[in-house]
Amino acid sequence: MMLAIGIVKGIHIIGIALWGAGLIALPLLLARHMSGDQQQEYARVRRFSHYGYTHLLTPAAVLAVAAGTGLIFLREVFVPWMFAKLVLVGGLVALHAAIGTVVVGMGEHTNERQPPHPAFFLLPAITLLGAILLVVLSKPDLGEDLVPNWLHSPREIQLPLDEVPT
Repeated sequence: MMLAIGIVKGIHIIGIALWGAGLIALPLLLARHMSGDQQQEYARVRRFSHYGYTHLLTPAAVLAVAAGTGLIFLREVFVPWMFAKLVLVGGLVALHAAIGTVVVGMGEHTNERQPPHPAFFLLPAITLLGAILLVVLSKPDLGEDLVPNWLHSPREIQLPLDEVPT
């Protein structure tokens, strides 16, 4: 069992490292799109950014999330700091999707659209990755009172349905 956990943890760390590197590198690559570029140069940068997103960044993200999900259940880590980490990972997923939107937009509007400044993606990426690293390494005691008490117990209130759907 320990060997399986070690393998899954290694896959998770590799996935996070590749995903994080891609979230930092791809905005810098997108910044290479210049409105005055010749079509051949624009197409070269466009193909490289599209390939990087679809063949490297997205598979690394899927690998990191899948292995991380497996680790949660293998190690039975159902503690508040893990849920805080999952919220931060949700931020990475949203950032990933935003970068993907720019990559697609650059392909659909050939040499007409400029990508946002790299800092627009770099600052959130570095902040989220650093926060995840901080939470994982420090494993802070966040306590059980992160959510209101009424979320911890049933309310004894009837659902607004006449009958339960089947």
